[in-house]
Amino acid sequence: MTSDDALANLDATAQAELVRTGQASPLELVDAAIARAESLNPQLNAIIHERFEQARSEAAGELPDGPFRGVPFVLKDLHAFSEGDPHNAGAAFLKDAGWKAPADDHLVARFRSAGLVFIGRTNTPEFGTTITTEPTAHGATHNPWNLEHSTGGSSGGSAAAVASRIVPAAHASDGGGSIRIPASECALVGLKPTRARVPLGPVIGDSWGGATVHGVVTRTVRDTAALLDVLSGSVPGDPYPAPPLPGPLLAEIGRDPGHLRIGVLDHPLLPDVTADADSAAAARHAAELLERLGHAVSFDHPAAMTETTFSATFSTVVAASVALDLAVWGEQLGREIGPEDIEECNWMFASIGRAISAPDYLRAIYWQQAWTRRMSEWWRNSPTDEGFDILVTPVLNGPPPKLGWLSDPVDGLQRVTDMMQYTAQFNVTGQPAISLPLWWTESGLPVGVQFVAPFGREDLLVRLASELEAASPWADRPPALHA
Repeated sequence: MTSDDALANLDATAQAELVRTGQASPLELVDAAIARAESLNPQLNAIIHERFEQARSEAAGELPDGPFRGVPFVLKDLHAFSEGDPHNAGAAFLKDAGWKAPADDHLVARFRSAGLVFIGRTNTPEFGTTITTEPTAHGATHNPWNLEHSTGGSSGGSAAAVASRIVPAAHASDGGGSIRIPASECALVGLKPTRARVPLGPVIGDSWGGATVHGVVTRTVRDTAALLDVLSGSVPGDPYPAPPLPGPLLAEIGRDPGHLRIGVLDHPLLPDVTADADSAAAARHAAELLERLGHAVSFDHPAAMTETTFSATFSTVVAASVALDLAVWGEQLGREIGPEDIEECNWMFASIGRAISAPDYLRAIYWQQAWTRRMSEWWRNSPTDEGFDILVTPVLNGPPPKLGWLSDPVDGLQRVTDMMQYTAQFNVTGQPAISLPLWWTESGLPVGVQFVAPFGREDLLVRLASELEAASPWADRPPALHA
């Protein structure tokens, strides 16, 4: 078998090829990943629920003959119910209750059918409502690029596990940036799919007013494409489908994206928010690279992004959703969830959510739907449109901050708002968006760049991301702490 050091640097596609050609067994891959986890996780706190013995048993048994047969993987501990495994959603009351999922959901069933082997579940902020992974229930996850810094959130545990080479790819989810932000802060590929591309059922139809989607974080574009091929496709009973893709996303790797018209936004649009120098430089560097590749680049963005009502409507939907979460978990556990059970910020969200009337909630949803139509006018949604093909922005207004900075009880919420300037808009519009690791600060911290395509056009994003990956490779640049 390939040496452990070399194996750690292989992406999921390459590891699956070892199994397919008989150069490694699933158990050998899983054993190696578990050894890496045992070595690195005490410093990272990325994996909070180990499945080491179950994973070994599954790897030694009859795995589905899917495209990733035998490849080790981790699930984010937020939704992604896996039968018999703990599920805490970052919440201490669920940890204390020892709640376990009664069955796989559709997402996990698709991961299993691909042949992936789950070695554990990863840390996440409580209910996924912030962009740093520092839950009271499990403690902070540390960034392998610098252990004093945040991994982002809410898929921060998954991102740390992939960046450190414990596993080649991991489940992630995104309600306001939670795939793209950890990808940015850990130098990974993070694609938020189009709304409804990946089913959330059977328990959930949609979440956060349709803003929440599931996907993966990886080190290569081809892994992201192939794993989304595994996950994509509606299930009977879904509330709405995503537009069909023209073919497998993996087939888009290496395809010419064509001569694209690309707009660039390099600064926050909210008043009184200062642009971070590294984030602005990252967006401008991407613009220069795109111009060298032959694309038409101009500094332009949708005018609707300046509408300040967006923040209030997004907060309304999130607050109502947190209130619902507490009600549902209270029903599951047979008791009311009170302020002593959850973190102060989420109790605040829940209190606000319970005070929102049904008409006011629907008013927020209707405003978002009308705003989405205004946003769509900027994009070229057909070959005859005069709009743009891609929008380029920073992922965050700043590099990975030190742990504790965003979770500060006094200033943390404002700091989150100031950093989170570019991502949640595209959860509301439902458009696909990808973070690519194209910039590092002078101190060696990664800064991701976001690329946003028209609704339903993951194929275009994968083509462009593949072109950028070839022009500016990143996968062989390891963090300070890695296998």
